[in-house]
Amino acid sequence: MTTTAFISHPKITIIGAGGFVFPFRLIGDILSFADLREATLCLMDVNPDKLGPVADATRELVGHHGFATTVEETTDRRAALDGADIVIITFQVGGVESYAHDVKIPRKYGIDQAVGDTVGPGGVFRFLRSVASYDAIIDDALEVCPQAAFINYANPMAMATAYLNARGLHCVGLCHSVQGTTRMLARSLGVPYDEVRYRCAGINHQAWVLEFSHGREDLYPRLREVMTERHQRGRGGSELAGDDGDHSEAAEEFNVYEGGNEQVRTTLMNSFGYFETESSHHASEYLPYFRKTPELTEEYIPERWDYYEICAAHDDQGDIDAQLERLKEELAPSVEYGATIANSIVTGTPSVVHGNVPNAGSLITNLPADACVEVPCLVDANGVQPTAIGDLPLQLAALNRTNVGVQTLAVQAALTGSRENVHHAVALDPLTAAQVTLEDARAMTDELFAAHHDLLPKKLQD
Repeated sequence: MTTTAFISHPKITIIGAGGFVFPFRLIGDILSFADLREATLCLMDVNPDKLGPVADATRELVGHHGFATTVEETTDRRAALDGADIVIITFQVGGVESYAHDVKIPRKYGIDQAVGDTVGPGGVFRFLRSVASYDAIIDDALEVCPQAAFINYANPMAMATAYLNARGLHCVGLCHSVQGTTRMLARSLGVPYDEVRYRCAGINHQAWVLEFSHGREDLYPRLREVMTERHQRGRGGSELAGDDGDHSEAAEEFNVYEGGNEQVRTTLMNSFGYFETESSHHASEYLPYFRKTPELTEEYIPERWDYYEICAAHDDQGDIDAQLERLKEELAPSVEYGATIANSIVTGTPSVVHGNVPNAGSLITNLPADACVEVPCLVDANGVQPTAIGDLPLQLAALNRTNVGVQTLAVQAALTGSRENVHHAVALDPLTAAQVTLEDARAMTDELFAAHHDLLPKKLQD
């Protein structure tokens, strides 16, 4: 039954609507909710050539289903923000060309990042080259839509979301790692997902499945047994489905990205007691244990997954066309939380999501107050309301703090213009510290500064 909307004809703005894979899937999610079909969808991107195909496909989808949605496309950021009720940020500043620097320069120094978008040298500089764009969004938003609810999908999630909130926006950061991981674990145990109960908390890409149960059964004993047997270090890969980088749908089978080779996350669970919520490829980047040598990496990850290579080879138009045909046939939401949040804010219909929000010292009590944490959140007409977790198990908080230090130093650098904070952030990254000397970490950071110079905020250029 359709609820009565609290916000009539909302304006939902997507900044970065011409991006890789994700924005059009998000648009399909939004249109899956009946109470959002009379919204104004304002699609904004700095690149009209990227934006045009997404806007055209959106109009075609709206027309096909006969919705009353108004679709606007613009390269004018301020106009897109003006009067917005909900703003969704999903972009990568510099595109694949800049992304290449994030992964290729560190590899010269022996630091191999499968993704390089969360912490580490790649994550730090992906964030820093986005700061000028964030500042422009913030400055406009505080004037033309100061009460808007902001949803951030841009990585590095914790750094970006922490910065947006520190500058005065009301922002939640969203990922799909909790949804994907819990589905994969249920599938591994042969338990219907809709019958599983779980509790997750930590930081983005390094949250922890604290509880996992089916009815009154604690599933952890069986999970440890099954995953340990299935994912043993040194066991070679098998025939696994490929991965195209679009993780907005729940995987229906184990693949090279998630579920197929989970030696890293299984080792973490057996060592520290709990399963982590991001893929083994990602997880191996955030810690010092798994990528010390190419041989060791292959033992833990026998089939390489490289997100830069996926992005570089991607066919944007082919992806949009395929998604459009699927959404014409069946308009149903994916596992992403963004449209669910929009629907809850607009209609008041409650929902629960796992969001990234400022810790403020009260959500996860043994993580720093200035950390950005990932916790369950209630959403309704009052917006996103995080729930307090209390203390994490000590060992999990300790692991999180190794990444929180990198994140908060990078955010501080963006706020103050301290290049030394950038050097400190990169040097303290666990994988960097395991691979290079402090002298080489500084040289690598200087090389990244030079490569990204023109995209960095002016206060970090010199």
